[in-house]
Amino acid sequence: MSQDFDRRRHPVRPDLAAIDYEGRVEAARFVEGEVFQVTADRLAIRPDPRPDQPIDTEALCGEWITVYEQTPEGWAWGQLDTDGYVGWFSSDGLGAVTTATHRVRALRTYRYPGADLKYPPRGLLSLGSKVTVAGERETRGLTYAILSDGSAVVAKHLVPLEACDDDWVGVAEELLGTPYLWGGRSSVGLDCSALIQLAAQAGGIDIPRDTYMQEAEAGEEIPHDDLSELMRGDLIFWKGHVAIVTGSNRLIHANGHTMTVAYEALDQAVARIAATEWGEITRARRLRPVVD
Repeated sequence: MSQDFDRRRHPVRPDLAAIDYEGRVEAARFVEGEVFQVTADRLAIRPDPRPDQPIDTEALCGEWITVYEQTPEGWAWGQLDTDGYVGWFSSDGLGAVTTATHRVRALRTYRYPGADLKYPPRGLLSLGSKVTVAGERETRGLTYAILSDGSAVVAKHLVPLEACDDDWVGVAEELLGTPYLWGGRSSVGLDCSALIQLAAQAGGIDIPRDTYMQEAEAGEEIPHDDLSELMRGDLIFWKGHVAIVTGSNRLIHANGHTMTVAYEALDQAVARIAATEWGEITRARRLRPVVD
C-alpha cells in the first residue's frame, strides 16, 4: 500500500477500501459506502474498533459520515464529510440523513424533548453542531426551534448554516477555560488543533483537523523570525502543537500545561515550550486578515 495514503484521511485498508480508490491501491475489496448522519451529541472516532483506544477526533451532531463497514459488535468504519477524517466509531450514534438548515452558534445548547426548558434535556449540543429546523414555538416568552425529529433547542442559540463570524479568533476566545481533551472537537472539551478548526469554521474557513495537516495546508505560510510582526489570527506551530496569536505578545491555545483553553504571553510560551520535547517554533501561517 502506498505511503501516500494517510489512514486518518483516506478510507483505505489492505482488506477494504472505498470504491474511489479502485485502481489506485491494492485491497481485498472495494465498497461504495453509505451516508449516515451523526445523531449522538458527539461521536468519538478511534484508530481501532476498541473502546480502550485513544480518541483521534470527534464528529458532531448533524454532520454526515460515509460508512464503509459495520461490524456485528456495533462498530462502523468510515469517513467524516466535514473534514475527511477516517476511523472507527459506534454505529449507535448514526441515523438517517437530513439536510441541515442551521448550526449551533452558542458554545453549548440543550436539546429538549419539547419546547420547554423545564423538560429533562435529551442532550447537549456543541458549537458547530448542525440541525434541521422544521418550525418554531414560543413558551413563556422564549422561542424554541423545533427540529426535524421533534426535539427543541433555544432558537437564539442557532444561526443559519451559511452565517459567518468576521472575527473567528473571537470565537476561539469565547472558548476560554474549556477543558483540554486529547482528540476532543467540541466546546465540552477539545485539543489544540480542534480549537483552531472549530473557531475557523464559525468564520467560514474550512481547515484540516490535525496539527500536522494544518501546518502543511492551512492558509499561507508566513515568516516567524520576528514574532512582533505576527498579527491577530496568525497560527504558530511547534512539533505537535498549535496556538493562535490574539494580540501583541499574546496567544490563546488549548494546552496540556493548564489543561484548558488559556491565554499566555507569546514570549513566555515560546521559552516554556522550547524547554520541552516540542522544541522551537516550526512554522507560522495566516488564514486571512481578522476583522476586529
